[in-house]
Amino acid sequence: MELKIKALSPRIGRDIPAPHFATSGAAAMDLCACVDEPVTLAPGERTLVPTGLAIALPDAGHVALVFARSGLGIKKGVCLSNGVGVIDSDYRGEIGVGLVNLSGESYTVQPGDRIAQLMVVPVVQPELRFVDELDETERGRGGFGSTGR
Repeated sequence: MELKIKALSPRIGRDIPAPHFATSGAAAMDLCACVDEPVTLAPGERTLVPTGLAIALPDAGHVALVFARSGLGIKKGVCLSNGVGVIDSDYRGEIGVGLVNLSGESYTVQPGDRIAQLMVVPVVQPELRFVDELDETERGRGGFGSTGR
């Protein structure tokens, strides 16, 4: 499949790295902060960081998902404010990354910093059918922690 990417800033590919797969086995490409000045997040603060990019997915059979970078989350406590970003196939606006600082220290995003990962995956839009009962399974209605530790 082909992913069309539109640079919304002339800095993409020059001062701000363009998205690319870092290794041949990478499942996602890095998204970088397309900001003119550093952005500092105080502890507990949320902000929307622009990427300077828009994409065109080929059809409704694909979605782009924005994930946190594990290094930022584990080492710095900076994660996505919405968990996972969903970019629908018909969205053509700028990709923005909502970040939240869950640490006890301020964190500064520099222009061009890698702030998230973008993955394109297939989508199945199922036909919806309401029923009175669901099929039984071994697990049944067992919820959180029901399968053990």
